[in-house]
Amino acid sequence: MALHHPQLNSHGELQHLLTVEGLPEPILTQILDKAESFVSMSDHDVKKLPILNGKSVFNLFFENSTRTRTTFEIAAKRLSADVVNLNINASSTSKGETLLDTIHNLEAMHADMFVVRHAESGAPFLIAKHVAPDVHVINAGDGRHAHPTQALLDMYTIRHYKQDFSNLRVAIVGDILHSRVARSQIHALTTLGVPEVRVIGPKTLMPTSVEKLGVHVYHDMNQGLKDVDVVIMLRLQNERMNGALLPSAQEFFKYYGLTLDKLAHAKPDAIVMHPGPMNRGVEIDSAVADGAQSVILPQVTFGIAVRMAVMSIVSGSQPSTS
Repeated sequence: MALHHPQLNSHGELQHLLTVEGLPEPILTQILDKAESFVSMSDHDVKKLPILNGKSVFNLFFENSTRTRTTFEIAAKRLSADVVNLNINASSTSKGETLLDTIHNLEAMHADMFVVRHAESGAPFLIAKHVAPDVHVINAGDGRHAHPTQALLDMYTIRHYKQDFSNLRVAIVGDILHSRVARSQIHALTTLGVPEVRVIGPKTLMPTSVEKLGVHVYHDMNQGLKDVDVVIMLRLQNERMNGALLPSAQEFFKYYGLTLDKLAHAKPDAIVMHPGPMNRGVEIDSAVADGAQSVILPQVTFGIAVRMAVMSIVSGSQPSTS
């Protein structure tokens, strides 16, 4: 069914990156391998490659994000692209212009690639469906649905420190319900062959029938962290919460905040990850965030290489022949 996959062209190449869900393992591995070549590059003095020379990359952020937007911008510039950042809140969509009208106007300015973050799930899919065949769309996070480049940089980080996915136990902790990152991580981890993925959190922040995604559900943090190799903490999605799903931040920290005591249940060489921005003292204690097992800052560095990899791979794909 690869031919009908909205992200792949008729040659089976990655044309858009909208979600990791449904992407075959070889494509995920291709992105990670490509990123590896870019990581070693950042150690050199030369920070630029001509891969996207003459191409225009438009960052369309309908929702705030400092880290994701900045790393995409750095990644595009390291590939020699011209980068245009659009603050959409202040642009025409707030005057009533539709999303597709905005896109077609930008296409008329010879955009080659759109990096899109939108509060509504599915917006990047809609854009990808309506752009010209030689224009590429990368989802930088849509609603509760997906955040594929974050999941990929997390997979890169895990592979960097643990080498092999096939014998790992990975726990994702916190607000699973509202997290597009968690959904993307679960799909990526299972596709790459991680045998045991656990999700840990209160019942109120756990999606119904999440087990169908192939994960083991825990509501007790100490049990859930027992003997895991990788701990991924999630940010509490205050801006996506409706009603009283949480008693209080202090209460959440007491049961689900990652402290050194709770981390002691994991394997001694377990790594701790967080997509950022962190709420210290809510999801994670500073002693852990700044401790020896934390790889939170390397994640950000790897994020640039992974986003470079995605942009260079999609830009190298041929336009689909329908």
